[in-house]
Amino acid sequence: MGLRPPRQKPMPVKIFCGMIAKQEAIEQAVRRLSVCFGQIDVESKVVRFEVTDYYEEEMGRGLVRKWLAFEGLRERGFLPLAKHMALEIEAQLSEGCRRKINIDPGYVDNAQVVLATTKNYAHRIYIGMGYYAEVTLVYRGGGFKPLEWTYPDYQSPIALEFFTRARSIYHAEVRALET
Repeated sequence: MGLRPPRQKPMPVKIFCGMIAKQEAIEQAVRRLSVCFGQIDVESKVVRFEVTDYYEEEMGRGLVRKWLAFEGLRERGFLPLAKHMALEIEAQLSEGCRRKINIDPGYVDNAQVVLATTKNYAHRIYIGMGYYAEVTLVYRGGGFKPLEWTYPDYQSPIALEFFTRARSIYHAEVRALET
């Protein structure tokens, strides 16, 4: 018996990047991310990153958080390459062995926010190139909802508002593909 092709090709997704750094490094990264992923069509406010001190030893105090989403849609299989490109930008902006920024790409679609990572855990799935993905938020009952492993900053009102706007633009982009 031969292999059967999938019945339906998966819908494309909207790529986003979450960043944690000092403001200056975020500004530098935004320019580089735009070159890699295209024009920005949704961005969050810049907010203080106070949910953990995990990054302070490496990047210092006074860190901020920002999310960006990029115009257009990509195939889901693009996520490992997006993570690779984000890590390259982190390396370009580092000073010696110290990162100045943390960049985590992911995607938004109709039902979920998926985040790419280098770390494997029980709730993460290998996606290739040494990277894993986790469903971070799910869309239910008219809004995005966190899961037991969702990072606290992804549960914040700023994050939920950003991902809701990105999802709305995603819907418009999908409709444009279908016409």
